[in-house]
Amino acid sequence: QVHLVESGGDLVQPGGSLRLSCAASGFMISTYSMRWYRQAPEKERELVATITAGGSTNYADSVKGRFTISRDNAKNTVSLQMSSLKPEDTAVYYCNAVSWLNYWGQGTQVTVSS
Repeated sequence: QVHLVESGGDLVQPGGSLRLSCAASGFMISTYSMRWYRQAPEKERELVATITAGGSTNYADSVKGRFTISRDNAKNTVSLQMSSLKPEDTAVYYCNAVSWLNYWGQGTQVTVSS
């Protein structure tokens, strides 16, 4: 059975850092592009960061220079290192695996507030 499980969400003060992790089971992520999306209340889900199977990365303009996506195919995990967090980064963050199939996790809440 396929699962993507996110972890690491928390309440953090503006300017702080968090590291989100996504653990995959039931399939190997090595041939998948892995993405992090986020969805804030009453807003559309938006793509935050992508890392391809070959290791190329891409980021939304709003997080460039602050967020870093990485993958560990041996551990079947993908991470999102977030720094210089802002209140507008508050959202539920979702892990997504895309190849000829498309898998989603359940999300982890990130709240940036003083």
